[in-house]
Amino acid sequence: MNHYFVDREAVPLPSWLAAFPQARTMRREDVFGFPAGESAILWYRCRSSESVASVLRFPCLETGQRVVLLADEPDESVVEEALALGASGCCNTNAAPEVLRQVALVVENGGLWVGQSLLLRLVGGASRALATKSERPPRVDWAMLLSEREVQVARLVAGGASNREVAEQLSITERTVKAHMSAIFEKLGLRDRLQLSLHINGVNF
Repeated sequence: MNHYFVDREAVPLPSWLAAFPQARTMRREDVFGFPAGESAILWYRCRSSESVASVLRFPCLETGQRVVLLADEPDESVVEEALALGASGCCNTNAAPEVLRQVALVVENGGLWVGQSLLLRLVGGASRALATKSERPPRVDWAMLLSEREVQVARLVAGGASNREVAEQLSITERTVKAHMSAIFEKLGLRDRLQLSLHINGVNF
């Protein structure tokens, strides 16, 4: 998977190249004519003075590549607008290299990266709605595929807990939580935390 960082000027931030040393940086107007068949993620920077719509109006969503919005001032409204316009995710422009690599992994596998606060709101809302509206018991067959600890992690995450909260409740490190999450996604054939919440609560998607 190739990575292209797109901005008003083709000047990369150090964190971008630290995450993906082979990445290229290009100006927005250079996206015109981008080869449709290339497997790539286009990382579009949205500066503080710009609107999401003005940045994503370029033909980035018509060439088949996945798009992630890098926002100088990210908040839930920015994330929601980016997703509505077809982006696969949104994160902070100055995100650490390891975060950018996590975003890329989720997006490459067809998932959405929506940021921690919005994700927790969506997962929490889904869990509350299912708890009040559904009379069917949660599916239990998924638990047979996981270890006892993975089941504990999965239930907490499906309830809206962050990695830090899971780590605190189970007295383990956040690194261990991340390792468990990777194993859970692989064993259950899921892409992200929202899918996990829906799966555990018996919702088909």
